[in-house]
Amino acid sequence: MAESFGADAERYDRARPPYPEALIAAVVGTRPDGPARDALDVGCGTGIAARQLQATGFAVLGVEPDTRMAAFAREHGLPVEVATFETWDPAARTFDVVAAAQSWHWVDPAVGAAKAAGVLRPGGRLAVFGHVFEPPDDVAQAFADVFRRVVPESPFVGGSGRRPVEAYQAGYAAVADTVRATGLFEAPEHWRFDVERTWTRDAWLELLPTTGGLTRLDADRLAEVLAAVGDAIDVRGGSFTIPFTTLALTAMRRQDV
Repeated sequence: MAESFGADAERYDRARPPYPEALIAAVVGTRPDGPARDALDVGCGTGIAARQLQATGFAVLGVEPDTRMAAFAREHGLPVEVATFETWDPAARTFDVVAAAQSWHWVDPAVGAAKAAGVLRPGGRLAVFGHVFEPPDDVAQAFADVFRRVVPESPFVGGSGRRPVEAYQAGYAAVADTVRATGLFEAPEHWRFDVERTWTRDAWLELLPTTGGLTRLDADRLAEVLAAVGDAIDVRGGSFTIPFTTLALTAMRRQDV
């Protein structure tokens, strides 16, 4: 599934929202010995976060296992090496920031944190972050009901279709545990950024096909899922406004090891 998101890379890049500017500013920050200079973007996808990092003056290298996503990112100015992070060869290169936007859950936790430490310069920052996509209960339930009917064999079937922010926070806490276990980082920090966002019917239905569980559906089954969710949004008047949260786990590479 990690390599299925490039099925429609253009839609992915168009539908996925950027990351809060306050988050990007905090990630690039200022290193203890001077301004940060370059970053590695793990699972860079189409380059959404990478372009935001580039806009701060960073030189950014992407690592991405999906050749279609990598091709899109390259077309938009990001150098990308095609590999999983676990198999990627850093060739003795090191970075001031290792970022993973909406991608770290695809990285083997037994490998990821230690490898990130290995390519970070002392005082460099690991930053793992992503959005929480949490629709209202009725929209989530409409999705769960149609998904259960259309894709009964999917491992994603079950529950209400609503994954609260607390579930995402638990995932970031698990990442923090793997970071601590390396002994190579300062104490991890948890960051949270909240805004209110209004999603129109069209915007939400543009986003849904870029999410796990839908990226591999055939056109007919995808259309059925989107129609049912669209009907639920229509009942609400064609849009909904929700708290929109971005979470981050970040830790500085220790200078004494």
